[in-house]
Formats: sequence, structure tokens, C-alpha cells
Amino acid sequence: MCGIVGYYGDKDSIPILMNGLKRLEYRGYDSAGIAVNNGGGIDILKKTGKVKELETAVEDSTLKGTVGMAHTRWATHGEPNDINAHPHLDESGTIALIHNGIIENYSSLREALKKDGVQFKSETDTEVLVQLIASFYKKDNLSFEQAVRAALQEVVGTFGIVVLCSKEPDVMVAACHGSPLVLGLGNGEYFLASDASPIIEHTRNVIYLEEGEMVILNSDGYTIKQIYENKILSKTITQLDLSLEEIEKGNFPHFMLKEIFDQKKTIMDTMRGRLDPDEGTARLGGLLDCFERIENANRFYITACGTSWHAGLIGKYLVEEYANIPVHVEYASEFRYRKVVLDSNTVVIAISQSGETADTLAAIRKAKGMGALTVGICNVVGSTIARETDCGVYTHAGPEIGVASTKAFTAQLTVLSLLALKLGRRKGLSKREGVFIAKSLSEVGEITELILKDTSHIEYVAGEIVKANNFLYLGRGLNFPVALEGALKLKEISYIHAEGYPAAEMKHGPIALIDEKMPVVFLAPHDQTFDKIISNIQEVKSRKGKIIVVTDKRNKQLESLTDYQIVLPTTHTRIFPIVASIPLQLLAYHLAVLRGCEVDQPRNLAKSVTVE
Repeated sequence: MCGIVGYYGDKDSIPILMNGLKRLEYRGYDSAGIAVNNGGGIDILKKTGKVKELETAVEDSTLKGTVGMAHTRWATHGEPNDINAHPHLDESGTIALIHNGIIENYSSLREALKKDGVQFKSETDTEVLVQLIASFYKKDNLSFEQAVRAALQEVVGTFGIVVLCSKEPDVMVAACHGSPLVLGLGNGEYFLASDASPIIEHTRNVIYLEEGEMVILNSDGYTIKQIYENKILSKTITQLDLSLEEIEKGNFPHFMLKEIFDQKKTIMDTMRGRLDPDEGTARLGGLLDCFERIENANRFYITACGTSWHAGLIGKYLVEEYANIPVHVEYASEFRYRKVVLDSNTVVIAISQSGETADTLAAIRKAKGMGALTVGICNVVGSTIARETDCGVYTHAGPEIGVASTKAFTAQLTVLSLLALKLGRRKGLSKREGVFIAKSLSEVGEITELILKDTSHIEYVAGEIVKANNFLYLGRGLNFPVALEGALKLKEISYIHAEGYPAAEMKHGPIALIDEKMPVVFLAPHDQTFDKIISNIQEVKSRKGKIIVVTDKRNKQLESLTDYQIVLPTTHTRIFPIVASIPLQLLAYHLAVLRGCEVDQPRNLAKSVTVE
């Protein structure tokens, strides 16, 4: 979850590294640090708190060097403080390291090193690794590169690392296993980062390091090797399809708001070239080679975490309704550890914005090991999930910097709608119904634009309920997952306790909480569940709950029962979850702003969960 960035070249590394950290801060913001090799030693500066704290300290320092690295931390082992912040030095000050991941066997390694006389300063698993590298470097008379490789042989866990050595100042070593790392190739200079965002302003030429690979940078250029076999590898150079504007905030006060307003474009980008309204179907080129096996599968599993799991629940409703294929939706963190029944007739669909989610990756590897076909739905080109699944579909949502996912979620729903439509048309869904669904999907961009044209009413509603400390979100059918997602958004960025429930299940417990201080948000499209939703609204009203309804057309009965209505343009009921998500995102956003919360960097969270 941490962000790492490295620079090797002939320029002043400090501004490059600090700008890179700002690009990566969404990955963690408990502390930040920087290290530069000054030719005679390694200078380190690190600060608890966000990157701006480090930036202030750097401005007041004399740090200088053309080879360096920097880190922004999401704490796992050890509380956020200056000592536990990265980079970490070995006790001699010879070797410095930054790390994203978890060293699972750090405790046993630490005890062994302590017996050898090593004294530790921090509580982190990362310091264990740098001390281990130093131990091999000193005792076994290995080169710096060899010492890093030897230490990594002893490690159990995940890592993306960058390492410097004061005695070999012209060398930088980086390696990854279970944590992403990208190498940028400039003109006589090199960049390392957890993702491409710090690299794009310097070069578009990148190499994505894969599991068990390391890169050695020196005055001769770069060499990529296998960690465990010491074999030199030839890697493909990829051209980044990414613009600097996509990772800038523009005129918006927050990335989250920008990304909410991006959704007309991202939804349409996700559909572009894939939707066939005339035939009422979809074309998904990334699934072409595997599609026969997909459509003939006897069951699907969808596995994901967080917001992506909510998208998977909606995908289940759509695939089962359109294609009549049974679908199980599993938290990846549970799927990977329980006994699941998989075989060659099973399709496992993994959904992840980053394509690096640790639990989801583990679920994929388990599924492949059991013979299932794996399908990836992710946003980041070249990500580990994209590389490791048998086939997949990119969402084309573009970079999402705000920690709370918005445009990535609606893009995932768009892909799942396309997949369900294509499967449905191959499994008996009529052309007439397919054309109707496809036409409705093609209008989502226009509907999104209408919703975002004037959001003042949603901001007004937020102002009316801002003092509430508990919320309930209710929906039926495929709008139940929308309720879950709405509640999650509120929790993530406003720190207000919220729960999402199937509307009918309210009577089985949550109704005990409802009083005049409890806002209840209902998803109420005019579908087959509408009358039942009206009954649930009446139950809340009789207990004086504050009622907010998101619906798809004005209704006098709704108006008489509810305190606030958010009325969306009418669309196909199976498209409603995509467009209904947007006002819930805006409601959470405005509540967070009114409460003075850090919208883009909510406490204790990180964008990409790359550790278990």
C-alpha cells in the first residue's frame, strides 16, 4: 500500500522524488521519507504525517544527490512516527531501503539477527530486511547486488523495494514480489515507482517488473534478472497510454470531485467500440480467445474486495438474469482461505481497480491452481491481475487518485453490464430485449451529464443532514449492492457510521435504531420492487426517520412520504444502479466537505491494498 519512487541519473533527484511522492501519496500518508546517495554516504530525512511535512523539512535541508529514493507510508508494523518511517538504514549506515509489502517471517529473522548482535531502532518488518541485506554484505563478502539477492532468498512475504549502498554509490537495486514496481526509461536516466503516475512527466517508456524480478541500475544502464535464479531477462518496453492531465486535479478542489465529474467520459470510454446497439450485444476483445469456455461454464465465481465486491454483486444479478448462469460472489480475503469447489468448468472473475489487490491476486492464483478459467476486470494497464489472469477486460476509467473509488466503480458496472449482455444474447436473451438494454447503456453518458449539470440539490440535502452520526442505506434486488456502496462511501470519507441493507431486512434488526436522528437513504426505481419499497418507506416514516429517496421519476406518493427526493432521468431499471451511484457519491462528498474531512486522503485508508 505504500508508495515508492526512485531516481537514477545526472539531475538533482530531490524535486523529482518529491513530485513523485505527491503523485503516490494516495497509497499511504502516515509518514514520508527520502534518501539520496551523495557520493560519500547516504543522507536521509523522514517525517511523520503527509508529504507536505517532509517537503517543508527538505526545503530547510542541504540534501543533494543525483541518485535517490523516497517513500510514503501506510503503516502495518509499528505506529506512524519518525523512527518507523522509511527509508531504513542498517546499523552501520551503509545500506538504505524503502519497502512496500509485508515480511511475514520478520520475527524469526529479527531474532536471528539480534543473536548476531544487530541492534534495531524501529518496530518495522522493513528494518529487518535492510539489516539482513547488510549482514550478507558484510559477512559473506558479497557485492551489493548479490547481498540483496541473498537476503531476498530468506524472505517470506511480499515486497517492492529500492535499495542504496554508500560503498557502491553508482548502483541502485530494486526488486518485487507481490508488490508492483515500474521502471521508467529516460534519456540516460531511470525512474522507479509503485505505479506509472510519477513517471509520466519524464518518459512514456516503461517496463513492468513481474513477480520475482529485480533490476540493477548502474553507469552502464539497467539489467533485469530473476531474483531466485540469477538469470538475465529480456523485457518488453511498454508505451504509457496516460496523459499528465489525467493525474492532475485541474480546477476542482478535490480529486474525488473531479473523478465524479469524469464519469460521463469514463463510462463512455469503457463502452467505446464494445457496445453494439443494433444487434443488442457487446464485443469484448480481451475475452475473445476464452469466450467459448466462458459461455459454456456451469458456474461463475466473482471475487473482489471493497467497492469492487459491490460491483461484483450487481454483476451477479445481471449475469444470472440475462444468461441464466449461477454466480457466486466472494470476498477475495475469504475465498483464498476457504475450501471452494472449482474445476475446469468454473470461471473466476476477479475485479480490482488497481489490479494489485493482494487478496484478489491470491484468489486468482488459487483458482488457476485448481483448473478454473480466470478473468480479470481491472483499470490499470500492465497490472499484476491483468498479466496473471487468462483473459480480461480493462475498464478505461483512467487514473483514480481519490482514495474512495467513484469512476472506477461505475466503469466496473459498465463492463459487467456488457459482459452480462453478451452472455445473455448467446444464452437466449432475445434480440429485442438486448437492443433495449444496449440502447439504454448507450444513453448512460447523457444521463450522467444531466445528473452532474446541477448538483446543488444534493449539496443542499447534505447541509440539512450533516449533523447526523448514523445513516441507513436501503435497496432491493440489484439496488441492494448500491445501498452497500453508498454506505461505504459515507464511511470512508466522512467518518459517519452507515450501514447498507436489503430493504426488507430492515425489520430484522436495524429498525430498532431508527428515530428522528437517523437519515435513511432509499434506492427506489420504478421497477417490480417499487411497491415494496414504498411499504419500507412507510415503516421508517412511522418511526420518524429522516427519509432521502433516490428515484427515477417524480411520484406524488413518494413526495408525500419522504423528506428529500433526488430524481434521476428515467432509464432501464437494470441500468439504474450505474446512474444511482453518482448522487450517493456526491452526497458522501458534500457531507465530508461540510464536516471538514480530508476527502482525498481519509484517515487509515490507502488506495491500493497490496498487503493482507
